Amino acid sequence: MELAKTVCGVIDSSESDFAPIYPDDATVEEKIGAIAGKIYGASGVSFTNQANKSLKEIKALGGDKMPVCIAKTQYSLSDDPALLGRPTGFTVTIRDLKLSSGAGFVVAYAGDIMTMPGLPKVPAAEKIDVDDNAVIHGLF
Repeated sequence: MELAKTVCGVIDSSESDFAPIYPDDATVEEKIGAIAGKIYGASGVSFTNQANKSLKEIKALGGDKMPVCIAKTQYSLSDDPALLGRPTGFTVTIRDLKLSSGAGFVVAYAGDIMTMPGLPKVPAAEKIDVDDNAVIHGLF
């Protein structure tokens, strides 16, 4: 509670110099380039044939005006999990794009990533039980 009050106090008493990293009217390619360059430190972006095909479909559906989210490895600022730390001079490869029109953004997939982790052979929920005294057992 104390932290929340402190944060709210700073917000209320300070002027913000927040600015988006790309203008709303930028193209999807420009938005991806801005994220890759300004946040990840990339020197460039390349698009696979599949990404270019998806980009055309997204533009045809009017999704090119939406914000962009890049899905990539969590191990690196690049799309290569072996480039640890703050690499420089790398190119981010966008392998595909997907329009999430309900959510209101475009997802760019960089590198080889798993977008929806699967469950283990025996889900943890199968180990949870409630005894006769209403005590829960098997939670993490």
